[in-house]
Amino acid sequence: MINESELVLNADGSVYHLNLLPEDLANTVITVGDPDRVAKVSAHFDRIELKKGKREFITHTGYLGNKRLTVISTGIGTDNIDIVLNELDALANIDFASRTVKSVLTSLDIIRIGTSGAVQQDVEMGTILASSYGIGLDALMNYYKAAYDDEEKGIQAELGRHFSALNLQPYVAKGSKSLQEQIAFDLPKGITLTAPGFYAPQGRHLRANNSIPNFVSLVNSFQYKALRLTNLEMETAGIYALAKMFGHQALSINAILANRVDGHFSSTPEQVVDKAIQLVLARI
Repeated sequence: MINESELVLNADGSVYHLNLLPEDLANTVITVGDPDRVAKVSAHFDRIELKKGKREFITHTGYLGNKRLTVISTGIGTDNIDIVLNELDALANIDFASRTVKSVLTSLDIIRIGTSGAVQQDVEMGTILASSYGIGLDALMNYYKAAYDDEEKGIQAELGRHFSALNLQPYVAKGSKSLQEQIAFDLPKGITLTAPGFYAPQGRHLRANNSIPNFVSLVNSFQYKALRLTNLEMETAGIYALAKMFGHQALSINAILANRVDGHFSSTPEQVVDKAIQLVLARI
Protein backbone atom coordinates (compact mmCIF):
# COMPACT_ATOMS: atom_id res chain seq x y z
CA MET A 1 0.00 0.00 0.00
CA ILE A 2 1.23 3.49 -0.89
CA ASN A 3 1.52 5.76 2.15
CA GLU A 4 -0.53 8.94 2.56
CA SER A 5 2.64 11.03 2.46
CA GLU A 6 3.61 9.50 -0.91
CA LEU A 7 0.27 9.65 -2.71
CA VAL A 8 -1.27 12.82 -1.29
CA LEU A 9 -5.00 13.23 -1.85
CA ASN A 10 -7.27 16.19 -1.24
CA ALA A 11 -10.33 15.98 1.04
CA ASP A 12 -12.56 15.11 -1.94
CA GLY A 13 -10.28 12.22 -2.94
CA SER A 14 -8.64 14.07 -5.86
CA VAL A 15 -4.91 13.91 -6.49
CA TYR A 16 -3.07 16.67 -4.63
CA HIS A 17 -1.74 19.12 -7.24
CA LEU A 18 -3.92 18.47 -10.28
CA ASN A 19 -7.12 18.37 -8.20
CA LEU A 20 -8.48 15.58 -10.42
CA LEU A 21 -10.36 12.36 -9.74
CA PRO A 22 -9.54 9.29 -11.85
CA GLU A 23 -12.84 9.59 -13.75
CA ASP A 24 -11.95 13.18 -14.73
CA LEU A 25 -9.09 12.00 -16.96
CA ALA A 26 -9.39 10.90 -20.59
CA ASN A 27 -6.91 8.41 -22.04
CA THR A 28 -5.72 11.03 -24.52
CA VAL A 29 -4.14 14.03 -22.82
CA ILE A 30 -2.95 17.28 -24.39
CA THR A 31 -0.49 19.29 -22.30
CA VAL A 32 0.17 22.99 -22.71
CA GLY A 33 2.41 25.19 -20.62
CA ASP A 34 0.25 28.31 -20.35
CA PRO A 35 -2.96 27.94 -18.29
CA ASP A 36 -4.68 30.41 -20.66
CA ARG A 37 -3.98 28.06 -23.57
CA VAL A 38 -6.22 25.33 -22.10
CA ALA A 39 -9.37 27.23 -23.11
CA LYS A 40 -7.91 27.88 -26.55
CA VAL A 41 -7.69 24.12 -27.06
CA SER A 42 -11.04 23.21 -25.49
CA ALA A 43 -12.77 25.93 -27.53
CA HIS A 44 -12.54 23.46 -30.41
CA PHE A 45 -14.30 20.69 -28.40
CA ASP A 46 -17.87 19.83 -29.28
CA ARG A 47 -18.67 19.43 -25.59
CA ILE A 48 -16.84 20.22 -22.35
CA GLU A 49 -17.86 18.06 -19.41
CA LEU A 50 -15.37 19.22 -16.79
CA LYS A 51 -13.33 22.28 -15.84
CA LYS A 52 -11.06 22.14 -12.80
CA GLY A 53 -8.03 24.03 -11.62
CA LYS A 54 -5.52 24.44 -8.85
CA ARG A 55 -2.44 26.67 -8.95
CA GLU A 56 -1.12 26.66 -12.53
CA PHE A 57 -2.74 23.30 -13.31
CA ILE A 58 -5.95 23.97 -15.26
CA THR A 59 -7.80 21.00 -16.74
CA HIS A 60 -10.67 20.74 -19.23
CA THR A 61 -12.07 17.35 -20.26
CA GLY A 62 -14.57 16.97 -23.06
CA TYR A 63 -15.34 15.50 -26.46
CA LEU A 64 -14.23 16.21 -30.00
CA GLY A 65 -16.73 14.15 -31.94
CA ASN A 66 -16.72 10.80 -30.16
CA LYS A 67 -13.15 11.25 -28.90
CA ARG A 68 -12.80 12.04 -25.19
CA LEU A 69 -9.88 14.37 -24.51
CA THR A 70 -8.25 16.03 -21.54
CA VAL A 71 -6.22 19.21 -21.92
CA ILE A 72 -4.11 20.31 -18.96
CA SER A 73 -1.65 23.12 -18.31
CA THR A 74 1.69 22.15 -16.83
CA GLY A 75 3.24 25.52 -16.18
CA ILE A 76 6.90 25.93 -17.09
CA GLY A 77 9.79 23.52 -16.58
CA THR A 78 10.52 19.88 -15.86
CA ASP A 79 9.96 20.35 -12.12
CA ASN A 80 6.30 20.87 -12.99
CA ILE A 81 6.43 18.02 -15.51
CA ASP A 82 7.55 15.74 -12.66
CA ILE A 83 4.34 16.61 -10.80
CA VAL A 84 2.04 16.37 -13.83
CA LEU A 85 3.37 13.08 -15.25
CA ASN A 86 3.44 11.34 -11.87
CA GLU A 87 -0.08 12.45 -11.02
CA LEU A 88 -1.46 11.60 -14.48
CA ASP A 89 0.02 8.13 -14.11
CA ALA A 90 -1.41 7.82 -10.61
CA LEU A 91 -4.88 8.78 -11.88
CA ALA A 92 -4.65 6.11 -14.57
CA ASN A 93 -2.87 3.31 -12.75
CA ILE A 94 -3.32 3.53 -8.99
CA ASP A 95 -6.49 2.53 -7.14
CA PHE A 96 -7.01 5.49 -4.82
CA ALA A 97 -9.32 3.56 -2.48
CA SER A 98 -6.83 0.78 -1.73
CA ARG A 99 -3.70 2.84 -2.50
CA THR A 100 -2.33 0.02 -4.62
CA VAL A 101 -1.14 -0.22 -8.22
CA LYS A 102 -3.82 -1.64 -10.50
CA SER A 103 -3.27 -5.15 -11.90
CA VAL A 104 -4.09 -3.93 -15.42
CA LEU A 105 -2.22 -0.79 -16.42
CA THR A 106 -3.43 1.94 -18.79
CA SER A 107 -1.12 3.56 -21.33
CA LEU A 108 -2.05 7.20 -21.90
CA ASP A 109 -1.43 9.15 -25.10
CA ILE A 110 0.21 12.42 -24.04
CA ILE A 111 0.67 15.16 -26.65
CA ARG A 112 2.46 18.38 -25.77
CA ILE A 113 1.58 21.49 -27.77
CA GLY A 114 4.22 24.03 -26.83
CA THR A 115 6.27 26.96 -27.99
CA SER A 116 9.95 26.79 -28.83
CA GLY A 117 12.90 28.59 -30.38
CA ALA A 118 14.87 27.21 -33.31
CA VAL A 119 18.64 26.85 -33.07
CA GLN A 120 19.15 26.07 -36.77
CA GLN A 121 19.00 28.78 -39.44
CA ASP A 122 16.86 26.66 -41.77
CA VAL A 123 14.12 26.03 -39.19
CA GLU A 124 11.90 29.00 -39.94
CA MET A 125 9.60 30.84 -37.55
CA GLY A 126 6.07 29.53 -37.93
CA THR A 127 7.26 25.95 -38.40
CA ILE A 128 5.35 23.21 -36.58
CA LEU A 129 8.06 20.74 -35.59
CA ALA A 130 7.76 17.32 -33.94
CA SER A 131 10.40 16.17 -31.46
CA SER A 132 11.90 12.80 -32.37
CA TYR A 133 14.01 12.96 -29.20
CA GLY A 134 14.13 15.12 -26.11
CA ILE A 135 17.48 15.97 -24.52
CA GLY A 136 17.37 17.07 -20.88
CA LEU A 137 19.98 19.48 -19.52
CA ASP A 138 18.18 19.48 -16.16
CA ALA A 139 18.72 17.08 -13.25
CA LEU A 140 15.25 15.48 -13.16
CA MET A 141 16.17 12.00 -14.35
CA ASN A 142 19.09 11.74 -11.91
CA TYR A 143 16.40 10.88 -9.35
CA TYR A 144 14.88 7.99 -11.34
CA LYS A 145 16.17 4.63 -12.54
CA ALA A 146 15.25 4.64 -16.21
CA ALA A 147 16.19 2.24 -18.99
CA TYR A 148 17.75 3.68 -22.15
CA ASP A 149 18.18 1.91 -25.49
CA ASP A 150 21.44 1.83 -27.45
CA GLU A 151 20.53 4.81 -29.63
CA GLU A 152 19.66 6.92 -26.61
CA LYS A 153 22.89 5.89 -24.90
CA GLY A 154 24.91 6.75 -28.02
CA ILE A 155 23.39 10.23 -28.23
CA GLN A 156 23.89 10.69 -24.50
CA ALA A 157 27.59 9.83 -24.69
CA GLU A 158 28.20 12.23 -27.57
CA LEU A 159 26.25 14.98 -25.79
CA GLY A 160 28.40 14.52 -22.70
CA ARG A 161 31.51 15.11 -24.78
CA HIS A 162 30.04 18.01 -26.75
CA PHE A 163 28.67 19.81 -23.68
CA SER A 164 31.59 19.02 -21.37
CA ALA A 165 31.73 22.66 -20.24
CA LEU A 166 28.33 22.19 -18.55
CA ASN A 167 29.76 19.49 -16.27
CA LEU A 168 26.60 17.40 -16.42
CA GLN A 169 25.30 14.26 -18.13
CA PRO A 170 22.30 15.08 -20.31
CA TYR A 171 19.56 12.46 -20.48
CA VAL A 172 17.96 11.33 -23.73
CA ALA A 173 14.47 10.00 -24.43
CA LYS A 174 12.70 9.33 -27.71
CA GLY A 175 9.13 10.19 -28.56
CA SER A 176 6.37 7.74 -29.39
CA LYS A 177 6.72 6.19 -32.82
CA SER A 178 2.99 5.45 -33.03
CA LEU A 179 2.00 9.05 -32.20
CA GLN A 180 4.55 10.36 -34.70
CA GLU A 181 2.98 8.20 -37.37
CA GLN A 182 -0.52 9.33 -36.42
CA ILE A 183 0.05 13.05 -35.87
CA ALA A 184 3.46 14.09 -37.20
CA PHE A 185 3.83 11.94 -40.31
CA ASP A 186 4.42 14.93 -42.61
CA LEU A 187 5.96 17.38 -40.12
CA PRO A 188 9.64 18.30 -39.93
CA LYS A 189 11.31 16.47 -37.07
CA GLY A 190 14.30 17.15 -34.91
CA ILE A 191 15.98 16.74 -31.55
CA THR A 192 14.63 19.09 -28.92
CA LEU A 193 16.91 20.39 -26.18
CA THR A 194 15.13 20.93 -22.85
CA ALA A 195 16.81 23.57 -20.70
CA PRO A 196 16.34 24.17 -16.94
CA GLY A 197 15.70 27.89 -17.45
CA PHE A 198 14.74 30.54 -20.00
CA TYR A 199 17.66 32.96 -19.88
CA ALA A 200 21.27 31.82 -19.40
CA PRO A 201 20.33 28.09 -19.64
CA GLN A 202 19.11 28.85 -23.17
CA GLY A 203 21.98 31.20 -23.99
CA ARG A 204 20.05 34.45 -23.49
CA HIS A 205 21.99 37.39 -22.11
CA LEU A 206 20.43 40.43 -20.44
CA ARG A 207 22.55 41.77 -17.55
CA ALA A 208 24.00 38.54 -16.17
CA ASN A 209 27.37 37.12 -17.12
CA ASN A 210 26.74 33.80 -18.82
CA SER A 211 29.22 31.01 -18.17
CA ILE A 212 28.79 29.74 -21.76
CA PRO A 213 28.52 32.88 -23.93
CA ASN A 214 28.50 30.87 -27.17
CA PHE A 215 25.71 28.52 -26.05
CA VAL A 216 23.51 28.69 -29.18
CA SER A 217 26.51 28.07 -31.45
CA LEU A 218 27.51 25.14 -29.26
CA VAL A 219 23.99 23.71 -29.52
CA ASN A 220 23.58 24.04 -33.27
CA SER A 221 26.99 22.52 -33.97
CA PHE A 222 26.10 19.21 -32.28
CA GLN A 223 25.70 16.21 -34.57
CA TYR A 224 25.25 12.50 -33.94
CA LYS A 225 25.22 10.47 -37.15
CA ALA A 226 22.58 12.33 -39.20
CA LEU A 227 20.86 13.82 -36.14
CA ARG A 228 21.14 17.44 -35.00
CA LEU A 229 19.62 19.65 -32.33
CA THR A 230 16.85 21.78 -33.80
CA ASN A 231 15.13 23.70 -31.01
CA LEU A 232 15.17 24.78 -27.37
CA GLU A 233 12.35 24.69 -24.80
CA MET A 234 11.72 23.59 -21.20
CA GLU A 235 9.47 20.48 -20.95
CA THR A 236 9.86 17.90 -23.74
CA ALA A 237 12.69 15.75 -22.37
CA GLY A 238 10.99 15.37 -18.99
CA ILE A 239 7.72 14.35 -20.65
CA TYR A 240 9.43 11.82 -22.90
CA ALA A 241 11.60 10.28 -20.18
CA LEU A 242 8.84 9.92 -17.59
CA ALA A 243 6.24 8.79 -20.13
CA LYS A 244 8.57 6.07 -21.37
CA MET A 245 9.37 5.00 -17.80
CA PHE A 246 5.66 4.69 -16.95
CA GLY A 247 4.71 3.00 -20.24
CA HIS A 248 2.81 5.92 -21.79
CA GLN A 249 3.05 7.25 -25.35
CA ALA A 250 4.25 10.86 -25.69
CA LEU A 251 4.78 13.32 -28.52
CA SER A 252 5.91 16.95 -28.39
CA ILE A 253 4.65 19.33 -31.07
CA ASN A 254 6.58 22.60 -31.13
CA ALA A 255 5.32 25.91 -32.48
CA ILE A 256 8.54 27.66 -33.51
CA LEU A 257 8.21 31.30 -32.43
CA ALA A 258 11.83 32.41 -32.50
CA ASN A 259 15.05 31.83 -34.37
CA ARG A 260 17.91 32.05 -31.90
CA VAL A 261 20.54 32.16 -34.66
CA ASP A 262 19.36 35.41 -36.25
CA GLY A 263 17.71 36.79 -33.10
CA HIS A 264 14.19 37.21 -34.47
CA PHE A 265 10.83 36.51 -32.79
CA SER A 266 7.51 35.85 -34.52
CA SER A 267 5.22 38.83 -35.09
CA THR A 268 2.20 36.47 -35.05
CA PRO A 269 2.82 34.03 -32.15
CA GLU A 270 -0.84 33.34 -31.38
CA GLN A 271 -1.55 32.36 -34.99
CA VAL A 272 1.37 29.92 -34.98
CA VAL A 273 0.20 28.31 -31.74
CA ASP A 274 -3.38 28.05 -33.03
CA LYS A 275 -2.06 26.39 -36.18
CA ALA A 276 -0.37 23.75 -34.00
CA ILE A 277 -3.54 23.25 -31.92
CA GLN A 278 -5.75 22.77 -34.97
CA LEU A 279 -3.26 20.39 -36.58
CA VAL A 280 -3.11 18.15 -33.50
CA LEU A 281 -6.88 18.14 -32.96
CA ALA A 282 -7.53 17.27 -36.61
CA ARG A 283 -5.25 14.22 -36.36
CA ILE A 284 -5.82 13.03 -32.84
